[in-house]
Amino acid sequence: MSEHSKKVGDGVATDIYNVEAAEILANEAQLLPISDAVPIYEQLVSTFPTAAKFWKQYVEAYMAIKNDEATKQIFSRCLFNCPQISLWRCYIRFIRKINEQKGAEGLEETKKAFEFMLSYVGCHSSRGISTNDFFKLKFTKKAIVTPTHHIEQLWKEYENFENSINRALAKGLLSEYQPKYNSARAVYRERKSCCVTFLAIFSFPHHLKLLAITHFDVILVQRMILEHKEEQQYVAWKRLLIFEKGNPQRIDSVSSNRRITFTFEQCIMFMYHYPDIWYDYATWHAKSGSLDSAIKAFQRALKALPDYAPLKYAYAELEESRGAIQSAKTIYESIVQDNADVISLAYIQFMKFLRRTEAYAMMAFCLDKDVKVAHNVLKQV
Repeated sequence: MSEHSKKVGDGVATDIYNVEAAEILANEAQLLPISDAVPIYEQLVSTFPTAAKFWKQYVEAYMAIKNDEATKQIFSRCLFNCPQISLWRCYIRFIRKINEQKGAEGLEETKKAFEFMLSYVGCHSSRGISTNDFFKLKFTKKAIVTPTHHIEQLWKEYENFENSINRALAKGLLSEYQPKYNSARAVYRERKSCCVTFLAIFSFPHHLKLLAITHFDVILVQRMILEHKEEQQYVAWKRLLIFEKGNPQRIDSVSSNRRITFTFEQCIMFMYHYPDIWYDYATWHAKSGSLDSAIKAFQRALKALPDYAPLKYAYAELEESRGAIQSAKTIYESIVQDNADVISLAYIQFMKFLRRTEAYAMMAFCLDKDVKVAHNVLKQV
């Protein structure tokens, strides 16, 4: 590692969320042998686990030296937490490469990978999937009923495809898929209107640049603009989440929940340190009946924001509500430990929890007339 890299690394160590230092470090890593670059990439993806750019650079470093096993391992670590189109297209390039010499079998595996990508990130409004990619791999009807960036072009290609085979049969097939296509196109346009805000957020106003005379002024103006844009981005994501929760595609609940999950995951890529986004994600899972997913969301949230007590309280309440008394107690104890130097709200909430669970034990005894039942409940506490 160069002296410059060490200095930048020291800067990251001082402030682990220093994005500018992280960017410089990532650029330095691209110039290093893979053995020297791996520790840097691991540091970056550990600090920024939803930063698709760093994951993509990391995996491409292994792809460049044709280490397929390491490439697969990295993709398995990042794809589902980073629903970002360029990262997934990188994955498709890799799948194509390892299957290109396998004939029909390899073609089928690549087609499956495309359909998998379409089901997970194909509805991304800003870029979507190219029509050439689909037609090179045989056409799939899933594409024309999914709100993607190229949906109108895909429909025209599909019309031409069916008409080239049999015009009489094509009329029936096209009339069958036309309503589904119209619905998907309408949803895409509405979803795109939500996402246009994200594109506008990242354009730097030139007139504000001109107001800054000194380098220090430039830094201040940029910081003010970034803070403003961050707030705009937050509002835009909240708007998009509300839109998706309304199930605009009128699809079945399983598919709709998958779509909402996808949108939350995309949001978290950018709003990783926003506690109310995590809280909304976890409580949405709980209300949807997926308690295990809610628990996982809270666990990920506390990994991102380990010192944020309100998330811990919410997590503890969820555990208590599903009868996981010991888990809830452990969370409350960690909150109390974090506030050991003062008599705080943490103690009050912990005492309330103990009283509730003790009352539950007494109720169990009264109903069952069994000392062992009450003893087992109290033992958890």
